[in-house]
Amino acid sequence: MNLSFATMAPTRWRLAKWKNQLPEIAAFEPELQKENDRDLKKRSLSLRFRAKSGESLGKLLPEAYALVREAGRRALNMRHFDVQLVGGIGLYHGCIAEMQTGEGKTLTATLPLYLHALTGKGAHLATVNDYLAERDAEWMRPVYETLGMTVGVVISQDTPD
Repeated sequence: MNLSFATMAPTRWRLAKWKNQLPEIAAFEPELQKENDRDLKKRSLSLRFRAKSGESLGKLLPEAYALVREAGRRALNMRHFDVQLVGGIGLYHGCIAEMQTGEGKTLTATLPLYLHALTGKGAHLATVNDYLAERDAEWMRPVYETLGMTVGVVISQDTPD
C-alpha cells in the first residue's frame, strides 16, 4: 500500500469535488457583467433573503461566489482566479487552505466571508496583527460595499504596562 497515496486520496477527492463547482460559478459571469452596480446590490439582497429564509449556504455558494468575483473585478480590478475560488470553497467547508505570499489570501477570504455574512449574523476574520487587520479591511472594503455589506475592524486594546 502506498501510504502517501492513501493519505492524499481524501484531499484529491475534495479538490476534485470543489473544482466541479467552477463551471457553475462561471455560468453566472456573463449575466453579472451586464448588470449595473445597483442590480448587483439587489441580487445580493435577494441572496440574503434566501439565506435568512433557510436556503442552505452550499446551494447559494455558486451565485454568491460569482457575485464576489464580479464585485472584485469592478471595485478593485481584481478578478478571483479559479484557484482562489477553490480555496474559498475549501474555507467554506472548514478546511485550511495554504497559500504563499502573493497568491491572494486576502482576496480569497472575501468569498466565504461574504457567503457566511448572508445569514445576517456577521462573519469574522482573524489575522496576526492590527496592521494587517486594518490594511486588509480597507483594501477589501470596496468589494463588500459593492455588494451592500459593511466592514468593521477590531484591533488590540492592549496598553503598555
